[in-house]
Amino acid sequence: MRKLPIALALAASLALPALAEDRFPPLDPAQMTPAQRQVYDAIASGPRGGVRGPFNAWLRSPETGDRLQRVGEHLRFSSVIPTALNEFAILITARAWDAPYEWYAHYPLAVKAGLPEAVAAELAQGKRPGNMTEDQALVYDFLTELHRNHGVSDAGFNALKARFGEQGVVDLIAVSGYYVAVAMTLNVAQVKLPDGVPNPLPPLPR
Repeated sequence: MRKLPIALALAASLALPALAEDRFPPLDPAQMTPAQRQVYDAIASGPRGGVRGPFNAWLRSPETGDRLQRVGEHLRFSSVIPTALNEFAILITARAWDAPYEWYAHYPLAVKAGLPEAVAAELAQGKRPGNMTEDQALVYDFLTELHRNHGVSDAGFNALKARFGEQGVVDLIAVSGYYVAVAMTLNVAQVKLPDGVPNPLPPLPR
């Protein structure tokens, strides 16, 4: 049998597996450690209403998981950034990280909060959405520049600060950073979309 060139063989050995199966099997609450059960109960009884997404994986490190989930709860429900813009920021992060479950979970929340479906649809296609409001454009441009360049220009920083203040700048950075961690967890854990739900994020050219 003909051998693959070394470069191709190495690439094949390093290829990421398909998003097919959750690598962290669901934990039975009755079999959790006391620390895991405490975190599980805190999430289940909180405003999220259930233990989904990254939390099953995070329960494997309950202290880390608890600290993360508390940060996420604050950023989702207590940020100075308005809810529709906050959810838009999460979708921008999901698209930047090719995180279909993150998008699936937050798309309906974003639309319910007031984000136009057309804006989300263009974002999913990797486009700069048209017909954005000034606030939506501020958030999109700031976070897109941050994800792409790992920093932002003075113009981008000053525009966001003028609209939302220094706290708003920090809260927007924080919500995007938190959902990068969520996206990383979901993608590494290979958390599946529900049966029959197609991937909402088409592959983008790199």
